[in-house]
Amino acid sequence: MHSAPWRGCAPRNIFDLVSFLRRSVTGRPYILGESTWTTVRGAAYEVAVLPWGATEAHNTHLPYATDVIESEAVAAESARLAWDEGARVVVLPAIPFGVNTGQFDLAYCVNMNPSTQALVLGDVVRSLAPHGVRKLVVLNGHGGNDFRPMIRELQPATPVFLCALNWYACVDPATYFDEPGDHAGELETSAMMALAPELVRPLDEAGPGAARRFRVQGLREGWAWAPRRWTQVTDDTGVGNPARANADKGRCFLDAACRRIADFLVDLAKADPEAMYE
Repeated sequence: MHSAPWRGCAPRNIFDLVSFLRRSVTGRPYILGESTWTTVRGAAYEVAVLPWGATEAHNTHLPYATDVIESEAVAAESARLAWDEGARVVVLPAIPFGVNTGQFDLAYCVNMNPSTQALVLGDVVRSLAPHGVRKLVVLNGHGGNDFRPMIRELQPATPVFLCALNWYACVDPATYFDEPGDHAGELETSAMMALAPELVRPLDEAGPGAARRFRVQGLREGWAWAPRRWTQVTDDTGVGNPARANADKGRCFLDAACRRIADFLVDLAKADPEAMYE
């Protein structure tokens, strides 16, 4: 049985991520991309999990695929824990592009508009529905993605129960971090140190992640909202100081998040989509 890539909260040398994601097709039957048709055609999956990230700059020390790596790893570990509890869960390949309309002036930040995301999500759901999957969880790893309006529009047209969660918000980050940050800060940097340390540049190469606030009071206080023009907000593309990040914090946070998501997947697998309310 495979263990979590970060193994709880004890400091250790982390596995090579690429090697982990390419384990044998018989080792992780809850990962669709590693499974064969022979395995999948007879599997009675109750819940499908769709990791969804983004391809964007993360300060000067984290890779562009940070959101994809994190959401895919969290989905895999949460599914493993749920599978061990008897839940028939399958993790789909991650979608690597998110909403980055505020970052067009940053090199190679790849944008996928919400309208395009809605079309992709609809196609995925329609591909799953004929084969017995009764529930789909969009496991989001990018703050610019918001799947709630898409789900509201798509749900009446499909028998598949649809829901979404932000993996980084399912437990309180203040319990684990001094200053979690919003983008490439202590939280994300610690998680990447635990998952893929070979992709994290030394912290002395990272920018401070200082962010300029809106001048308008309502926007500054957060009860009014507008998208941020990223290059006007931050000089290093980060929002949040990564200076206090470390792999042990990342392991503890990832462990707590995955365990909570796994419990949710177990509950969801048992639930009847036609009887979701008390």
